[in-house]
Amino acid sequence: MTTATIQRNVLGEPLEPCSESPLTGFTRSGSCETGPQDLGSHTVCARVTREFLEFSQRQGNDLITPQPAYGFPGLKPGDQWCLCAARWQEAFEAGVAPRVVMRATHARALDIVRLSDLKAHAADLS
Repeated sequence: MTTATIQRNVLGEPLEPCSESPLTGFTRSGSCETGPQDLGSHTVCARVTREFLEFSQRQGNDLITPQPAYGFPGLKPGDQWCLCAARWQEAFEAGVAPRVVMRATHARALDIVRLSDLKAHAADLS
């Protein structure tokens, strides 16, 4: 974002990058930063799995197939990607939620997802 406001993660710390390869984020900055234009709340930094990718595809959001016209390489298991918080929640309820990079997950995700659920799937907390 181009504002002077520091965006925070779900731990209350400055938001860390999620992925530059593939380049993710609503603004394609590599971060799960958000703002008023991000109606889907692309705020959960997830380390995707095959199960999650197949689930998302069945829900109508194909994250596997490359879309070169949009600069989208397609995701493979192990990639990190800023997911819509509601999609992560759906995957959680279906038992296929991917691991979460808490330090790169925006605090706005907590408008939709419980912190305890994110922590239970944390990839970066000991």
